[in-house]
Amino acid sequence: MPLLAPFYKSPNRDFTIVNGDTMAVLSNFNFKFDMIFADPPYFLSNGGKSISSRHIVSVDKGDWDKADTLDDIDTFNEKWLRLCYDKLKDGGTIWVSGTYHNIFSVGRMMQKIGYKILNIITWQKADPPQSIYNTHFQFASEHIIWAKKEGAKHCINSDVIKELNDGKMLNDVWKLPAVQMWEKACGKHPTQKPLALLARIILACTKPYAWILDPFSGSGTTGIAASLLDRRFCGIEQSQEFCLLARQRREELENDNTAESYRQHIYDTIDVKKQDTAFVSEDDFYMHIDLPF
Repeated sequence: MPLLAPFYKSPNRDFTIVNGDTMAVLSNFNFKFDMIFADPPYFLSNGGKSISSRHIVSVDKGDWDKADTLDDIDTFNEKWLRLCYDKLKDGGTIWVSGTYHNIFSVGRMMQKIGYKILNIITWQKADPPQSIYNTHFQFASEHIIWAKKEGAKHCINSDVIKELNDGKMLNDVWKLPAVQMWEKACGKHPTQKPLALLARIILACTKPYAWILDPFSGSGTTGIAASLLDRRFCGIEQSQEFCLLARQRREELENDNTAESYRQHIYDTIDVKKQDTAFVSEDDFYMHIDLPF
């Protein structure tokens, strides 16, 4: 098995980025994660237009966001979802975001492989981009499938979830803002997700010091949220440019004031109290559970 070399590993080893193709990387190491968040290509780069800052812009993201046929999309999704199934602990859960361009394919492939879908979250964007067309309703939401392995018992932090919703269990429609300006201090990614969204997901289904995988990590938002919430992270990204952006974002957190400011932004947005984590020694924290690279 080839030795994998991380593109970047944070000083305390809680944040690792691997530069490479997701399929190849996942096939070449053995480690199981408590949670996976995946924001795979949506395959929506078809020449469409939208409005951003009052300017007409293309919705095309790049060649990685294009597919020739529906069968190609199914084949792609089945391959990476199978690899993630092998990397997910029996009690772990996976979250996959998308729009109608890919989310139906993801759901079909999940059920084919042996995942059990727990919820389909609708992320209602508080400030969605405007369309230049008047032929359909505005696109103001994305969907996130939450699933586990069939027959497994999964983690759900119901007390934290209720705190987000005045003591009642949160429903499956989440109204949260898109990426804020302070989240782009080091640059931006064309499909960047807001830290508040990832924070809510992480708090809902993991315990402190859990390991989280993002197989399409982009600018590292999943990992930044994980670091701010005392979880550990491994991200895979094929673009060196975005690996560097993720590294710069994580290096920002070495400044305690910056980290605390970002953490407070997150808690204010999702309206939850700062979470306390139990103390463990450094030896216990890393013993037998560090990544194999």
